[in-house]
Amino acid sequence: MDYPGRLIKQGETDPRIVKALKGQLNRALALQGPDAIQLDPGNPHFGPGMKRAVMTFQARHVDTEGRPLKVDGQVGSITWAVLFGEQTVPTADRSTDTLLARVLQIAAREEAAKVREVPPNSNRGPKVEAYLHRAGVPPGLAWCCAFVYWCFDEAAKAQAGPNPMFRTAGCLAHWNNAVRKGARRIDKRDAVANPGLVQPGMIFIMDFGGGAGHTGLVERVEGGLLTTLEGNTDASKTREGGGVYRLTRKVGDINKGFIDYAGQ
Repeated sequence: MDYPGRLIKQGETDPRIVKALKGQLNRALALQGPDAIQLDPGNPHFGPGMKRAVMTFQARHVDTEGRPLKVDGQVGSITWAVLFGEQTVPTADRSTDTLLARVLQIAAREEAAKVREVPPNSNRGPKVEAYLHRAGVPPGLAWCCAFVYWCFDEAAKAQAGPNPMFRTAGCLAHWNNAVRKGARRIDKRDAVANPGLVQPGMIFIMDFGGGAGHTGLVERVEGGLLTTLEGNTDASKTREGGGVYRLTRKVGDINKGFIDYAGQ
């Protein structure tokens, strides 16, 4: 069964979904010893017992990247993929929008070039300062959003067209002003429930409070997992790292949402 495009949790009323989940949970947990959990597929209700079974499954399994599942008793796209297979969740590895596809090509080129701060931990360096300058801010500032803007600007120039992205080096300023430029926003709750809404070429926004944020480009979507291209980060996924990296993040880790300039 394919992922239904929404979070499945206690109180679910679709008997087809509940029956399919109970069957998969029974198969997955049947060989777990004398305390094996058995759910009744004929009972169409997602009750407390089924929630406990989901939590047991989550505690004993990892996602497709080998990381522990979130133990919350709810079946989102990541848990669904482990239960039913990766082929049952939304997957997208390219943008159908010409400009956004070019943006991703340019960002991937910067990642392949291993752009780094010079000296380390300085928010400086020839490429970093070029990103910041293009976004209209002085050297030495955080540059993740400036990197995204530079990629959009380079793509627009390559196509001899206007850059649709709001010009800023501020992640949250971008979130607040993107709609003025004709962009569409997808908030976290909708994206977590239905990762199929997130597409390559979209921009993710994270909010750390106090005006601090982080941003990057979505390169690939596989259920609830994203492959991203980001500046001012590193392999630890910090917002204060020293280079351009390709990372894997969960949709649920993007706590603000996504910006989509497709068609602009």
